[in-house]
Amino acid sequence: MGGPGQSAATPLDPDGPAKRVERLDRVIIRFAGDSGDGMQLTGDRFTSETAQLGNDISTLPNFPAEIRAPAGTLPGVSSFQVHFADYDILTPGDSPNVLVAMNPAALKANVGDLPAGATVIVNTDEFTPRNLKKVGYAANPLEDGSLDAYAVHPVALASMTIGALAVHEVSKKDAERAKNMFALGLLSWMYSRPYDSTMRFLEKKFAKRPDLVTANVAAFKAGWNYGETAEAFAVRYEIAPATMPAGDYRNITGNGALALGLVAATVRSGLPMFLGAYPITPASDILHELSKHKRFGIVTMQAEDEIAAVGAAVGASYGGSLGVTTTSGPGVALKGETISLAIMLELPLVVIDVQRAGPSTGLPTKTEQADLNMALFGRHGEAPLAVIAPRSPADCFDAAIEAARIALTYRTPVMLLSDNYVANGSEPWRLPDVADLPDLRVDFATGPNEGEKFLPYLRDPQTLARPWAVPGTPGLEHRIGGLEKADRTGDISYDPANHDHMVRIRAARIAAIPVPDVEVEDPAGAARVLVLGWGSTYGPIGAACRTLRQRGLDIAQAHLRHLSPLPANLGDVLAGYERVVIPEMNLGQLAHVIRARYLVDAIPYNQVRGLPFTAAELESMLTGVVSGVLPETYREEVVNNG
Repeated sequence: MGGPGQSAATPLDPDGPAKRVERLDRVIIRFAGDSGDGMQLTGDRFTSETAQLGNDISTLPNFPAEIRAPAGTLPGVSSFQVHFADYDILTPGDSPNVLVAMNPAALKANVGDLPAGATVIVNTDEFTPRNLKKVGYAANPLEDGSLDAYAVHPVALASMTIGALAVHEVSKKDAERAKNMFALGLLSWMYSRPYDSTMRFLEKKFAKRPDLVTANVAAFKAGWNYGETAEAFAVRYEIAPATMPAGDYRNITGNGALALGLVAATVRSGLPMFLGAYPITPASDILHELSKHKRFGIVTMQAEDEIAAVGAAVGASYGGSLGVTTTSGPGVALKGETISLAIMLELPLVVIDVQRAGPSTGLPTKTEQADLNMALFGRHGEAPLAVIAPRSPADCFDAAIEAARIALTYRTPVMLLSDNYVANGSEPWRLPDVADLPDLRVDFATGPNEGEKFLPYLRDPQTLARPWAVPGTPGLEHRIGGLEKADRTGDISYDPANHDHMVRIRAARIAAIPVPDVEVEDPAGAARVLVLGWGSTYGPIGAACRTLRQRGLDIAQAHLRHLSPLPANLGDVLAGYERVVIPEMNLGQLAHVIRARYLVDAIPYNQVRGLPFTAAELESMLTGVVSGVLPETYREEVVNNG
């Protein structure tokens, strides 16, 4: 594998003609086709190849909810976008420089995102009259001049793949299905990606079907050699590795990072971990990953429903394990009563909500941040809990450990709000030194805590947490259940004054959790506008603010990981700016909290399209705010609310 300034891999056809090599600082590529065309696999393999070269990476998978949507239709288009660069990047990119379109539907669904001059590689075999009509093309866009603004490369991907595999004992159907590997080989050649790992991956993935190994490997090599020899592709490109802090890196998705963070929490706490989960998009991969790590004392259970999953997790916590449950918005709604029970019991519980677009089934494979209100307030009675939100795929690892730390230390459920964008996106993650991870060990109650008595609700003066007694410990027998408990003794109590006291002390326990101060990025210290975000808006907000500063505009950025309790210095930070803008993928849920809590006229900027913000749209909006022009959504709200 070559380094910067030379070919990144040995050509598969060493006798092919030499091609001109150009250096680029970044590229955004989008693979698009039918759900059955293997676009997610293709994008994932290209990303893995790119990670080996040390580029900074950010990805955005986008696929329909249906397992197999109608072939050749717009609703059935699946895509995978990868942004890689020789410097640190924050988003998967707004506009692809390269689009690989496997059929007319893929072209029509994505061409509107392309900038002028973008490269378009089109599988001409699928541009039949029937397929064109299916997506509403009156004429073939490859022939009517509508794509003249782009550098279009018509490639008969399917027929060339079938031809390349004619010498192998592969069925025509399997040969045609390997066209995604032809496309991957071509793009790998164009951008000087290594290929050895892809060869090994294909051999492992199809180990039980040697004919499919042959088909996919041969298709990949054919695509590579086509790029090497075809006159249409006169240039290949190189992107140097990004400068990153020293360390070992791997490419990781948000769901993968959450799973590994929970493994780390198990090891650092010394407790067994129990995951109760019911399969739901987009959280299921956490269950899949954790099920591989039984050797660390992790037990996973696929329950019959969401309620059983969380109930089993609470039971595991009662028994002395770290109880965890994973889900998405619909599952959180079902789990609400049991989460309230865990709050009454004052037991640790980690609830991971990988948010998706709702309500109801909504857009289950698209992203949204609309579960914040439910996380903060979505239970019966006064039932506060801690809420945190990771900002990126790699940050999910640390967020999972932080959720476990708070749950174990303060004996409370903790809601971790990820979302589809973070969960399925990927980026480089530097492997931590295990010794640097926080110590999460727990001291269980082992004997009486007041004279000869054990009082199950006698609180730690620092954390306000009650003792955690493992069932079966001699002398520590106590009541457990959802009825209100008497302070200190834990006996069932209907006393009004006691109930008021217990409600307030449970709230005080959450409010007293020390969380880090919010940090403000305001390089010049002269900004009048602060952009406040949470969760996955970090990347688009950061990219927009970076561009504005490069243009000479002063703007500040702050991002919240802890949403309950909020950082102690947040009020002072907000008071230091004339305007506070809060972009969210909802209708203003954090903005409402900030307005109510701090009496700040926060300016919400909202969208609920099932897609993340683009840096360009935030840049445009924030340019207006800096110059005094408020967003249209805010002006409409002012008018509607008088």
